[in-house]
Amino acid sequence: MKSRTKVVVIGGGIAGCSTLYHLTQEGWSDVVLVERNELTSGTTWHSAAQVTNFGMNQTMVGLKTHSINLYKELSEDPDYPINYHHGDGGIRLANTPQQMQGYRHFASMARGMDVHFEVIDAEECARRHPLISTDNLLGGLWDPLDGDIDPAQLCQALARRARAAGAEVYRNTPVTALTQHRDDTWTVHTEHGDIDCDIVVNACGYRVNEVGAMMGVHHPVMSMEHQYFLTEEIPAIRDAGHRMPLLRCPISDYYCRQEKNGLLLGFYEQGCKTWGMDGIDPHFVNALCPDDLDRVTDVLEGAFARMPALMEAGIHTVVNGPITYTIDGAPLVGPIPGKRNAFCIIGLRAGLGEGGGHGWLLAQQIVHGEACYDTWVIDPRRFTGHANVELTALKAIEDYQNEFRFHFPHEHRPAGRPAKTTPLTPVLEAAGAEFTVVNGWERVDYIKPSAEFHPTLGFAFDEAFDVVASEVRSVQTAVGLCEVNGFNRIEITGADAHAFLDRMVCGRVPKRGGRVGLAYLLNHHGMIKAEATLATLPASDRGPARVWYGSAAASEYHDMDWLQAHLRPDEDVQLRSLTNDQTILVLAGPKARDVLSACARGDWSAAAFPWLSVRESFVGIAPATVMGVSFSGELAYEIHVPNASLYAAYLALRKAGAAHGLTLFGARAVESMRMEKGFLHWKADLITEFDPFETGLDRFVAMDKGDFIGKAALMARQAEGPRRRRVCLRIETDKAPARGGASLMLDGAVVGTITSGDWGHRVGMNLAYAFVQPGLAEPGTRMQLDLCGDLIGAEVIAEGCYDPGHGRMRG
Repeated sequence: MKSRTKVVVIGGGIAGCSTLYHLTQEGWSDVVLVERNELTSGTTWHSAAQVTNFGMNQTMVGLKTHSINLYKELSEDPDYPINYHHGDGGIRLANTPQQMQGYRHFASMARGMDVHFEVIDAEECARRHPLISTDNLLGGLWDPLDGDIDPAQLCQALARRARAAGAEVYRNTPVTALTQHRDDTWTVHTEHGDIDCDIVVNACGYRVNEVGAMMGVHHPVMSMEHQYFLTEEIPAIRDAGHRMPLLRCPISDYYCRQEKNGLLLGFYEQGCKTWGMDGIDPHFVNALCPDDLDRVTDVLEGAFARMPALMEAGIHTVVNGPITYTIDGAPLVGPIPGKRNAFCIIGLRAGLGEGGGHGWLLAQQIVHGEACYDTWVIDPRRFTGHANVELTALKAIEDYQNEFRFHFPHEHRPAGRPAKTTPLTPVLEAAGAEFTVVNGWERVDYIKPSAEFHPTLGFAFDEAFDVVASEVRSVQTAVGLCEVNGFNRIEITGADAHAFLDRMVCGRVPKRGGRVGLAYLLNHHGMIKAEATLATLPASDRGPARVWYGSAAASEYHDMDWLQAHLRPDEDVQLRSLTNDQTILVLAGPKARDVLSACARGDWSAAAFPWLSVRESFVGIAPATVMGVSFSGELAYEIHVPNASLYAAYLALRKAGAAHGLTLFGARAVESMRMEKGFLHWKADLITEFDPFETGLDRFVAMDKGDFIGKAALMARQAEGPRRRRVCLRIETDKAPARGGASLMLDGAVVGTITSGDWGHRVGMNLAYAFVQPGLAEPGTRMQLDLCGDLIGAEVIAEGCYDPGHGRMRG
C-alpha cells in the first residue's frame, strides 16, 4: 500500500469509483481509493440502478447526460462490456394540469442542454406502456434515453479503467482515523497503515458521518429504508416483443421497470422509516433490512389499479435496503464546509443513475477549482448551521414521501419548519405574513389579505399577484418596511483589510470611512464567484475600523470559505461572522427619510447622508448601522440591528411610520422591483459559468488596478470575446413569468437560457434576464420563449427600465 498519494477517496461504491475514475480523466493518476470491505458492498449493490436524464435544473440534466454517455461507452467496451439497458424509454405520469405544466417547463429547460423530452397524453402513455390503465391519468413526460444498469459491473468497470490509468484501489482497508496537519495535508489512518495525502474525499454512502466524525464535521445526510420487489414472469412482458419502458408514478408513489420477463417494483410509502439514526452495525455489509411489505400495502394498491397485470404476478424477491437523502433531496458534491483540502460526494439517493456525472463534476472541482457547470445546486455549503440530525431526518421523510412530486414555484413544504427565526417572526406572522425559506430562515414572502388565503401552486402568475402589486405600490408612493434576515455579514478587521479585499475583488474597494460599494469576486478562471456589499466603518465605541462584507443569505459558508482560503500568513486580517447576530430592516420609499428622521437622531438629509453612505446610529433605543443602499430602486435604508434589539427597532419604525402610511412588504415585492432595476441574484443571474463582462458588470471591473484573483484569466477571456451576453427581456404575455432554465428559441434552435423572471409592477411589463448568443444582445432583438410548451414573443430591452437614472433611490 502506498504511504503517500495526492488524493485518497474513501468509499468503494458508485460515488467513490466514479470520482477515482474521473480524477484520472482530469490528469491525476497518483490517486487511491480505500474501501472497508469489497467494492459496492454498501447501498450500491442493492440499487434498482435506473438511469434517467430527468433533472430539476440544467446542472442535474447535464451531469445525468454525462452519466448516460459514459455508461453507454462502458457497455460497448469490447474488453469489459457491462449490462446496460440503454434507451428503453421512461414515463413520468401526471394526473393534474399543474403537473403537466411542470413537465412542459422541464422539457423547455432540458432542451437548452440538448436533451429532448416529450410531453404525451394519457392514451400515448398507454400505447407506449401497454400494461397501464389510463384511469385518473392526464399524461406524462417521456424520456427516450431512460434505462437501467448493472451496479456492480458499472463500479468494477470504472475501477478497472482508473487502475489502468495509474490509480490504486485497496479493498478490505477500513479507515480508522483522519489527521489534518498545519499545511492542510492529511493522513488517512487505516488498519493496514497510514497514507499521507493532499486531499481527502468522503464517498462513504450511508456511513458518511462515521468518516465525517473523524474530521469533526456532521453532514446533513439521512438514510431511509427503501423496498422493492421482483416479480415472477409476466406473460404480457414475455410476449411483448420489446422491453417495457420505465414508469414513475407520483399518483401512487411507485416506480417499475422490466427485470428479465417480470418487473422490478419499488415503493415510496407514506409510512416510511429512517435507518441508522442511532448508529450502524459495523458488520452491516452486503446486507439488507428485514422485509416489511405491510408498510407498502397502500402503495401496492395504487400500483395494482394502475397496472392490473400485477395482481396476477407472484413475488420472486423482496429487497429492503438503506438509501441516503439530504435536506432538499439533492446530493452534496464539493468542498466540505470549514475544511481545507476535503471534499465529499454523498447523499446520492439516485446514485447509480447520477453517479457518473457527480464524480465528473467533483473531479473537475478538485483538479481545476471549478467545474464546467455552476455546481451550487449540489454544493455541500448550501446548508449551514441549521442542518442538524433531526431536521435532516424530517426533510428526508418528507422528500421520500414526495419522491416523484417536484417542487412548484413558491412551494415550501412544512417539514422541519421553522428552522431559523428572529424575534420578529411571530410578530410578522401575527400581522398576516406568509413566509418563504432562505437558507433555513423564515423570511416574509408577502402579507396575506386573510388567514384563509392560499394561492394555487403552478407555473402561472398566482392569486398573490395583486397582493404583491399593492405592496410595490406602497413602496413606490409612500414607505414600506421589510425584514431581511440571514443576510451574510462578515466583519473584516486588521491593518491589511483593504489590501486583502483589493486583491479579492475585481473592482474598486471603498476605503473612505462611511462609504458603501458593490463588489464582485472572481474565481481563478475569471468567472463570477461572489457578490458583496462592502461598507467601510470608522473606529467607534462599537469596534475598531472595519469593513462589513455583506452577501446573500445562502452564501454564508461559501463566502467565508473563499475568503479564509485566500488569507496570507503574513497578512494582518481577521474575519468574524456576524450573520446570525444581526438582522436587516429595510425601510424603502419616498417617505423613508421622513420615517428614519422621526426615530433616529442626526441629519439624514441627502446632503448629510447621501446614497451609498453608512453610519452608526440608534433607531429609537436600538443600536443600528444604517446604510443608504437600495435593492428596490426607491429611496431606501438598510438598518442593521443586533437581534437582541430588533423588536425595539421595529416598534420605533412602526410608530414613526404611522404618520406616513408605512406598510409591510415581502420578498416577492423585492423580487419584482429588483427585476425592474437590473439588479441581479447570486446563483440565479450570477454564476460561475460566466465572467463579469458576459454578465454585464463591466462598470464593476477595474482592469487598470493591481492584480486580483482571476485577472489574468479574465484578460485572456477578453481577448477571446464573449460566448454569451446577459440581457433583459420583455416577455409578451401576462399569464405567466419566465422561469429559470427555460429556453429561448430562434428559427427552431435554442439561442439562450432564462436565469430569472417576474412581473414588473411599476413598469407594467413581464421581465426576464437571460444569457443569449452575443449577436442577439442588442435592444430590439426578438426571439421566442418556450414557456411551458408555448412559444411566446420576447424582445431584448435596455435593463434598468424603471428610473434608469437612479434619481429615486438617490433621493
